[in-house]
Amino acid sequence: MANKSLFKSIAGKLLPKTNTVNSHGAPAYKLDDKHALAQLAATGCLNATFYASADTQLDTILTLAGNVEPEFVAKTALYARTKGYMKDMPALLCAILSVTSPGLMAEIFDRVIDSPKMLRNFVQIMRSGTVGRKSLGSLPKKLVQRWIDSRTSEQLFLGSVGNDPSLADIIKMVHPKPATKAREALFAYLIGREFDASLLPEIVRQFEAFKKGETRDVPDVPFQMLTALPLGASEWKAIAKNASWQTTRMNLNTFARHGVFSEGQAMSRMIAARLADKELVQKARAFPYQLMNAYLNVTKEVPSEMKEALQDAMEIATHNVPKIEAKVHIFVDISGSMHSPITGHRQGATTTVRCVDVAALVAATIVRRNPSAEILSFESKAIEDFSFNPRDSVMTNAKKLSSLPCGGTNCSAPLAVLNKRKAFGDLIVYVSDNESWVDAPYYGRFGGSRTETLNQWAQFKARNPAAKMVCIDLVPNTHTQAAERVDDILNIGGFSDTVFDVIARFADGTLDPNHWVAVIERERI
Repeated sequence: MANKSLFKSIAGKLLPKTNTVNSHGAPAYKLDDKHALAQLAATGCLNATFYASADTQLDTILTLAGNVEPEFVAKTALYARTKGYMKDMPALLCAILSVTSPGLMAEIFDRVIDSPKMLRNFVQIMRSGTVGRKSLGSLPKKLVQRWIDSRTSEQLFLGSVGNDPSLADIIKMVHPKPATKAREALFAYLIGREFDASLLPEIVRQFEAFKKGETRDVPDVPFQMLTALPLGASEWKAIAKNASWQTTRMNLNTFARHGVFSEGQAMSRMIAARLADKELVQKARAFPYQLMNAYLNVTKEVPSEMKEALQDAMEIATHNVPKIEAKVHIFVDISGSMHSPITGHRQGATTTVRCVDVAALVAATIVRRNPSAEILSFESKAIEDFSFNPRDSVMTNAKKLSSLPCGGTNCSAPLAVLNKRKAFGDLIVYVSDNESWVDAPYYGRFGGSRTETLNQWAQFKARNPAAKMVCIDLVPNTHTQAAERVDDILNIGGFSDTVFDVIARFADGTLDPNHWVAVIERERI
């Protein structure tokens, strides 16, 4: 008979030893530079998180960007913007390239800097001195000029919302040459100089007439341009009627305060229909957590149809979650650190959506498409006595999960439960911040052992040799509890729906051996 303890020992020796510590000081595995840069680009918002300050994130990004080839930096910026829908990190990476590889920056500029908000982010970063310069420089200046020249006058006016810097500030910096008298008048209008009003775009003239009280017709301009004006209920209803999908989602409480829903059901039905419109939801590229934010924060003054519409929108926003033909176990981290805001602490504008809310949302979304999947939440221990109905909405199940009590972090606990049950499975999905410490044998050093998560995974694999594990990290970390392996372990970061596609390809064996990094490297410059 085979010596079981001997073979168990040999299996343990095949596991890699830890080579770093996590933010809690417990042993962990370090992500390589490319993977770490991708992780920060897909999750970082340059705001303070539970463990890391904004300055720490920035320093890490600058170091990592200097350690990899500029082409990968460019591809990461493209991925983070076009697939991850991030704002700050892609602009920062673009700014870094202005120093390390200006030609690559020029190649990706229009695809990364694709909106007025992104343009303001880029210019702000460039002028801050963060990347080693405090002026735009000749090539970035030309790219910004080209960006402005390629927009219509209407687009520039509608995109002039926002400050620090404003679009007017940017025009003053780069001095774009107006090709027409009409464009010259618009530039003068935006920067506060004398202009010929007759040459302004029609939308600008409508806005100015409304501001002066010359007309009661509310112009179709960005919401923010109107909020400082003395408006009555009729004007607010007109604003709500013309609002974009994103503006509607973000301002349901504002609309309620100003009487938009006060008369009859017609307005409520119209706005609810807009929120649940499949084409508008997809076009808005909304993060599911943004829908959850709206859902959790609507006041009782907002009609119930809005909550129902937001739930419908959630089902649409998560429509591409794959149905996995396998036995799936999902592990949701509900520990204390997961109760920090998903986009970090930002003075005056910190989101109410926490990492645990997003983790619960990811789990509930997978279960919605895979009803046989089993969820185990964990903190210091695994929570085994929790169940919910997979037919309930994503929003309902996510709220149930995220409201469970929290404690320390023990990433190995749910795997230990499955091993105790001698359970079978094909795919394990962790949604966590990887800051496991309860199961750590020692602190402040590494290299002497393996993480307990990987030990438990080895036991699970002994029963399920074809099983795979995915570790989704929701925060800007550079470490993991399960070292990346070609055959069976994938580490991925972020909270856009692109994550689900990568998981599906990993589960069915069609993902490149280099996993998530390979997905980014396939971006075309």
